[in-house]
Amino acid sequence: MNRQETTDPTALASARLAIEAVRPVVDAGRFAAKAVAGWPTPIEADIFADGHEVLGAMALVTVPGRREVTQVSLRHDVNDRWVGSHAFDAVGPARITITAWRDIFGTWARDTAKKIAAGQSVDVELIEARAILKATKAKGDDLTALRELRQAAKGPGAADALTSDDTRRLMARIGPRANLTQSPDYPIWVDREAAAFSAWYELFPRSMGQPGTHGTFRDVEGHLGYVTDLGFDTLYFPPIHPIGSTNRKGRNNTLTAGPDDVGSPYAIGSKDGGHMAVHPELGTLDDFDHLVDAAREQGLDIALDIALNASPDHPWVKEHPEWFEWRPDGSIAYAENPPKKYEDIVNFRYYLDDGAPNLPFWRAVLDMFRFWADHGVLCFRVDNPHTKPFPFWEWLIAEMRADHPDAIFLAEAFTRPKVMKRLAKLGYNQSYSYFTWRNTKAELTDYLEELTQQDCRDYMRVNFFVNTPDINPIPLQTSGRPGFRTRAILAAGLAGNWGLYSGFEFCEGAPMPGKEEYLDSEKYELRHRDPDAPDNIKDDIRLINRIRRQNVAMKDMRNLRFVPAHDDRVLSWLRHDEASGNAIFFHVLLDPHSAAEFGFEVPLWNFDLPAEASIEVQDMVQGNSFTWHGRDHRLTLDPQTRPYAIWKLIPPGADR
Repeated sequence: MNRQETTDPTALASARLAIEAVRPVVDAGRFAAKAVAGWPTPIEADIFADGHEVLGAMALVTVPGRREVTQVSLRHDVNDRWVGSHAFDAVGPARITITAWRDIFGTWARDTAKKIAAGQSVDVELIEARAILKATKAKGDDLTALRELRQAAKGPGAADALTSDDTRRLMARIGPRANLTQSPDYPIWVDREAAAFSAWYELFPRSMGQPGTHGTFRDVEGHLGYVTDLGFDTLYFPPIHPIGSTNRKGRNNTLTAGPDDVGSPYAIGSKDGGHMAVHPELGTLDDFDHLVDAAREQGLDIALDIALNASPDHPWVKEHPEWFEWRPDGSIAYAENPPKKYEDIVNFRYYLDDGAPNLPFWRAVLDMFRFWADHGVLCFRVDNPHTKPFPFWEWLIAEMRADHPDAIFLAEAFTRPKVMKRLAKLGYNQSYSYFTWRNTKAELTDYLEELTQQDCRDYMRVNFFVNTPDINPIPLQTSGRPGFRTRAILAAGLAGNWGLYSGFEFCEGAPMPGKEEYLDSEKYELRHRDPDAPDNIKDDIRLINRIRRQNVAMKDMRNLRFVPAHDDRVLSWLRHDEASGNAIFFHVLLDPHSAAEFGFEVPLWNFDLPAEASIEVQDMVQGNSFTWHGRDHRLTLDPQTRPYAIWKLIPPGADR
C-alpha cells in the first residue's frame, strides 16, 4: 500500500521559480515599508529557477479603492538580482507583488540565435517559433505587430525577423509565460514629501513676548518671517496647554517654584483644561487658528509636541480616575525613571488589570489628535513614545491615517536601537536619532551607513536635531562657534530631515555643571533672545537650507555615499541624484580647534569617469566656478575661517 503523501506535489510545482529577498519589505510584510509620493521607490528581488531558461519579472502595484494594477518591469542586474522602481502618485496605503515566469519566446530566441551564429540548421526551431506565435494573444497595436510577425515567420527571412531586437521587445510584452510564480503581496505606506525631507525649527511660544512678558500666539506670528528667512519649513512648539500648579518646577528644575515661575510645559493640565486646551496666557484657540493660517501662508507647517503627561491638576484626574495609575496606598503614581523623579507629572494607565486595553482612554487620546488635526495641525512630535505600549501606537496611527493620511508623527525616542526601529515600523514617519552623540568620523560613517544601506532604510526616517531643550550636547559646550557651524552642516547635509531648537543659531551652550543640560533651561523659564546677536551662525543655516531646497540630490538621504578624505578629522560625502544628474559634494572639518590640510579624492567613479578625467565644479559657498582635473586634490579647512566646503559637481553632459 502506498503511503499517503505528506505534501501536495501539485501545489509545490505551481511555484517553480524562486522569489526571495524582496525589497521594500519589512519583517516579511508584518509592517508597511515607507515610500514618498513622487519619489522613485526601488523595487528589487532575487529571482531564479532551475535550468538555463530566460526569465521575466515584474512588480504589480495596487492601491486600495482603485481597480487598475500598475505593472512595473524588473530587469536583471547581477547575481540573480532583479531591479526596478516606481513613483507612487498619491499619499496612502499601497501593496506590491512580485511575479516572475519562464519566458518561452525569449529562451527560444536566445538559443536559436546561438545556433544561427554557429551555422546550424534551425528549420525545426522555426516551426517551434510559429507555434509560439500562434499561441500568443494581443490587442491594439501589439495585435497588429503580432499579425505582421506571424506572416514574416512564414517567409524566407523568417530567422532574421524572429530574432530581431524589435521582435524580442514585442514578445517580452505579450509572449506566453510559463510557470508563473508570485510572491505574497507586501504593504507600502506612501507619505507626502515632508515626511522624508523637512527642516524643523523649535521655539517656545511663551518666550516670544517682549523681555519680561509672557509671549502669545500673536507674538509668534511676528516671528514667522524670521523662521522662514532661515529657510525652515516646519515650526515646532513644545506643549502649549495649561500648566499645573501642584509640584510645579522652578527655574533649573528646582523642586520649589516661586510665585512668578512659569513651570514646565510638560506638566499638562489645570483648571483651565487639559490636552485640548491652550494655556490662557498664550491666547485662545481662535488665536491659535489664526497663527496656523498665518504660518501656512508663509509656507510653514505647525508641529505640536504631544506629551502624554498629566499634571495632578489635569481635569481627567477627577473626571476619569480610572485613566491613571494609582499606588497601593491610594496615592496617584508620579512619573519616574529611577533615580529621576518627575514630581509634577502623573502616569496614564494604558492597560487594565486583566490585560485588556484601557480603551476609553485610548479613544480619548485619539480624539485629542483628531482635535488638533481639525485645527490645522498635521505634524506631531510625540514625547517619549517608547514608554507607551507598542499596540497603542499601532492602533492610534492607523486610526489617524484613516482620516488624515498626510499626518506626520515624529518619535522622540532616545532609547535602544531596536525599540526606536520598532516605533518606525509601527508607523512613525520620522524618528529622533543618535546623531547628537555621533561626533567622530568613524561614528558618523558607521551610523549613516546603517541608516542608508541596511534594512532600516526602507522604514526608518531619521530627523537629525542638532540640539533639543533637553539635550545640550557636550561637544557643543566647549567647541565654540566653529562647532555649531559644522554640526548644522552635518545634520542638514547628511539627512533628509533636520532640526534645531532656538538658541542654537546663537551658539548657546552654557551647561548645567557636569550635565548634558542647559543652564537656565527654557523648559522652566522664559528666554528672550536678540535676533541680531553678534557671532550668530544664521548665514550658515540660510546657506545649507537654500542648498537643500535648490538641489534634488539633497532630498533622499539614501543616495548618501562617503568619499575618501585622507584625514580622520574630515568627513567627506557625496549626494547624487542619478535621475537628474544633480550632485553635491561636501567636506566638513570635525575638529573645532585646529586646521587640517589634507588630500581628498573627487568621486569621478560615481559618474563612470576614469581617474584622469575632468569635472566642472561650482563652489556653493563662495559662488565661483572652476574645473578639477583628475581624481586627487588637496584642501585646507580652518575652524575659524572655513570649517566646511560644499561643491556642485557637473560631469560632462550634465545640466548646470
